[in-house]
Amino acid sequence: MRLAYFDENKYSSDNPFFFIGGIIIPEESVRDLEKTLSQIQYNFFGTSILNRDTEFHGKELFHGKGVFKKTKISDRIKVFDDIGNFITRNEIPIRLVCIDVGKHRGKYYYPEPEYRLGLMLYLERLCDYLDKYDDMGIVFGDYEADEITRSVLDFSQFKADGKTLYKGRTLGRLIDTVYFTHSHHSRFLQVADMIIFMAGRFNNMNKAKTWHDEKVKLIWEKIKANTDIRIQYWP
Repeated sequence: MRLAYFDENKYSSDNPFFFIGGIIIPEESVRDLEKTLSQIQYNFFGTSILNRDTEFHGKELFHGKGVFKKTKISDRIKVFDDIGNFITRNEIPIRLVCIDVGKHRGKYYYPEPEYRLGLMLYLERLCDYLDKYDDMGIVFGDYEADEITRSVLDFSQFKADGKTLYKGRTLGRLIDTVYFTHSHHSRFLQVADMIIFMAGRFNNMNKAKTWHDEKVKLIWEKIKANTDIRIQYWP
């Protein structure tokens, strides 16, 4: 069994690319991997308790917002480095979908909502991975009140129809439904959040804007060079 954890970013004029996706964890490795993430959390916060005040959130961590407001930037960058090393050393697979929102909306008279399209494409790529290893999977997403009901209904419809909308890709290797929970309750969802932040900020950045941009961009490039990562671009 493989456990897949995904998140998505909020696109804007500064970031016109919508990313959705995350990590894939073998069931038998969950305890050891969670123990490592717990140690990273303890080293930074001084506690292993999971709540909103001990959540690694990529955007807030990078910009020094929220609970990280008074934290030195070097300490914040170290968290990105620790998570990057966690991913590469454990060879954790990553599957992402990148939608160029402007091009997508310009191509169709009635463009599919980015979240719905991105989720469907992500689930297809996840099933491609599961096919490769002849395994089954369960999917966990970050709780988004505006998207959760539609996403569960879409997933159920995809499975009931036996295929997804565009490619006719079956999702039979995914068990039950898509489960949603708040990211501060899941260390693996927090890793997915940090991956999405780095992908959204750095994957289409030609030149770093600041010195700490350069530092974290190098961490992202290291992840891409040393792990099983696939990014589907749309359109």
